[in-house]
Amino acid sequence: MADETDNSGEVGLENLNQQTSEGPELARKDNETVRSAAELEPVFDVPVTVQAVLGKSTLEVSHLLKLAPGAVVELDRKVGEAIDIYVNNRLVARGEVVLVEEHLGVTMTEIIKLDGSSGR
Repeated sequence: MADETDNSGEVGLENLNQQTSEGPELARKDNETVRSAAELEPVFDVPVTVQAVLGKSTLEVSHLLKLAPGAVVELDRKVGEAIDIYVNNRLVARGEVVLVEEHLGVTMTEIIKLDGSSGR
């Protein structure tokens, strides 16, 4: 079976909050149909993996083997810089780390559109 991906039915996160007189709808490009949130209900319970990536680093194996408790690995981000938010390994947003009671959380500050541009 060939690994073909059909992206024609993809819906961006930025469109989930748009409202019409008939309830929430998901906007599509100019000549495409508009889908209501109710039409997507069959996939509402499908689990997805969400990752909030603080930063990345590349290490040589020799350095990796020398790591011990207390070692610091420098990341490619500065303190306070937005972190990347991935859904199923696809970049969908950027945000800031927040504290939610005793847990870490992420506030989304920017949604990445399907065409790769950002929308705030």
